[in-house]
Formats: sequence, structure tokens, C-alpha cells
Amino acid sequence: MEKNIKFPVIDLSNINGEERDQTMALIDDACQNWGFFELLNHGIPYDLMDNIERMTKEHYKKFMEQKFKEMLRSKGLDTLETEVEDIDWESTFFLHHLPQTNLYDIPNMSDEYRTAMKDFGKRLENLAEELLDLLCENLGLEKGYLKKVFHGTKGPTFGTKVSNYPPCPKPEMIKGLRAHTDAGGLILLFQDDKVSGLQLLKDGVWVDVPPLKHSIVINLGDQLEVITNGKYKSIMHRVLTQKEGNRMSIASFYNPGKDAEISPAQSLVDKESEYPSFVFDDYMKLYAGVKFQPKEPRFEAMKNAAATAVVNPVATVETF
Repeated sequence: MEKNIKFPVIDLSNINGEERDQTMALIDDACQNWGFFELLNHGIPYDLMDNIERMTKEHYKKFMEQKFKEMLRSKGLDTLETEVEDIDWESTFFLHHLPQTNLYDIPNMSDEYRTAMKDFGKRLENLAEELLDLLCENLGLEKGYLKKVFHGTKGPTFGTKVSNYPPCPKPEMIKGLRAHTDAGGLILLFQDDKVSGLQLLKDGVWVDVPPLKHSIVINLGDQLEVITNGKYKSIMHRVLTQKEGNRMSIASFYNPGKDAEISPAQSLVDKESEYPSFVFDDYMKLYAGVKFQPKEPRFEAMKNAAATAVVNPVATVETF
């Protein structure tokens, strides 16, 4: 990291005190100029975070490590000789919280682990909604605007990607996770405080996201860039592999509902916006195939699709 670049770390406990205005300004600056910031004193109990970290690492060691090694062998990655650009060096599983949970369908999770993840997920959901209202305040939008947009007709979607990035013998040959922007809304990350690896691209320079104990890293997804008409932007980020240490990453995604209609907020548009309007699920279908490509062509594709739909409307038949 360049010496003159200081990653934004924000103490959320100041939001209700004398330093509120300063804290709000720090959040606004981070959203405008970084697309990332790190929260301290966010209200999630540290003992809960410690328990989840312990159980996540135990779960990987007991149930996933051997599968990961078998995957490496099957793909010929156990003896890396040339750079690999289409595979990520990570072991993951996914939890769905909203609109329905799959927490009790995940194999090999202990009751203690399930209970802790359920509690953690609910606390992160509440934190995400608090942050969305703080963003509304900074943007001059009415309180609840972003939550209402995300709600659609059936509520937001919310899920967690639990990842481990095991040691890699040749980290220069493969990424833990290739560079991308996140498609959704607000991402809340509980990352390993001992093993680093997460980087974001700022002004053409890859900057380390510092691994701070008990912090929650926040980053903005593509949907918030569209809704804010580009005032806040999603940022390219990646995970580097490391020769030593198994990096834990628990990333929770507070996203719009599938049928949520996404468009720039009118109060943030002076004349005509360069950003498209679309249904969130349509964007996700496009994103699935081009995740590791630049976001701008995605926005352009959605804009072109909307224009085509206006020129050539399709008749629909209601089914029940």
C-alpha cells in the first residue's frame, strides 16, 4: 500500500454522540471515494464473533479441507506450474437468510454453529438496514428510501458466503478470488484478523484492506451505484492467496428482492442519467456469466435491453 493512502476505518459508536457529524462525513467520503470502509464498535458482540470464527475454522478443518485437496488434484492445481486465471483458490458454502433460510439444510453443521450463525445473520441484517438509512441521510434521501427500493414486493434477499482461503504453495500463480465488483447492495464482511489478502483497486493501485480484529468491512455493490446515480460506486476487489495461514472470510450480502425495480433516485439526477433502470433479478442473470469482467458493459447491456423492450414490447399473459 502506498504510504499516503489511508484506508477508512470508522468508529460507529460515535454515530450517536458529539462526533456524529464527523462520523457521517467519514462514511460519506468513504462511499464516494473508496466504495469500502471498515467499522469498529458496530454493536455485534465480540464473543459471538470469536465463537463463529472458531467454529468456522473447525468446520473447514473437519468437513471441507479434504474435499478442497481433492478438488485441487482433480483440476491439476496441486502442482501449479503456470498461472491460472479462471479458477479461484477458495473453499466455500452458502447460507440463505432471507426470504427463506437454508440454515438447517447445510450438512455437518453443529447445533451450536447453526444457532450462532442465525444470531449473527440477524444482527448483520439489522446493521445493514441501519447503514442504509445513514446512507440515505448523507444522500439527502428520505429515511427508509433504500430499504423500500430493496424490499420489492417480497422483501430483500440476504445471504452469507462462508469462505476459507487455504495456504497456496505458489500464490503468484492463482488468486484466492479474482477481481470483480459485487452485483448486489450492501456487503458486510467478517474477515480473518491474522491472515490478510483482501485488496481493492483505488486510483489504479491495489490497496490492502487491513485485517482488524472484531471489525466489519463494508463495501458497496453495483445496485447502490445505480440508485445513487454514480455518487457512490462499487469498487473492484480481489483476494490474494498466501503461502501460510488459512484465511477465513464470512461475507454477508444484503441485496434487493428479486423483483425489486432498480433505477437512479430522481432527486440525484440533474438531467438524464447514464445509469439504466431494471429489475434486480434480470441484472443478476446477466452478472452470473460476466462476474469477473468490468461493470460498465453490464450497465450498458441493461440500458440497451430496456430500450429494446420499449421499442418492441412483449405481450404477457397472467398465470396463476
